[in-house]
Amino acid sequence: MEKKIVLTKGAPAPQGAYSQAVIAEDLIFVSGQIPVVAGTGALVTEGALRETQVVVDNIEAVLTTAGSSLEKTVKLTVFLKNLNDIKFINDVLNERFGKKLPARTTVEVSRLPKDISVEIDAIAVR
Repeated sequence: MEKKIVLTKGAPAPQGAYSQAVIAEDLIFVSGQIPVVAGTGALVTEGALRETQVVVDNIEAVLTTAGSSLEKTVKLTVFLKNLNDIKFINDVLNERFGKKLPARTTVEVSRLPKDISVEIDAIAVR
């Protein structure tokens, strides 16, 4: 199996030992995205709703570069600092993914990078 590394300027550059995404056969594995605005590097800390919007923008940019889209996403893992923010995540995901929502796991965690509220990773098909 050959794997291809995905890198786009449309999403934040990796800040550690990981790739933005990896393509393995017909699957795209997107690393956890955080609410950093691509290009500027600005960290969005305006609450879970706005943070989730930026995170989904970043996931979409990575998927587009990999030859996929949000519509082809099959699984999300959502990491939340406060599970009470799930309403905001649901609102954004319903708006951005429409009726064909991917499978999802949601986990409350004690801390996320840069003390953000949400991080999301994704798996999609090409």
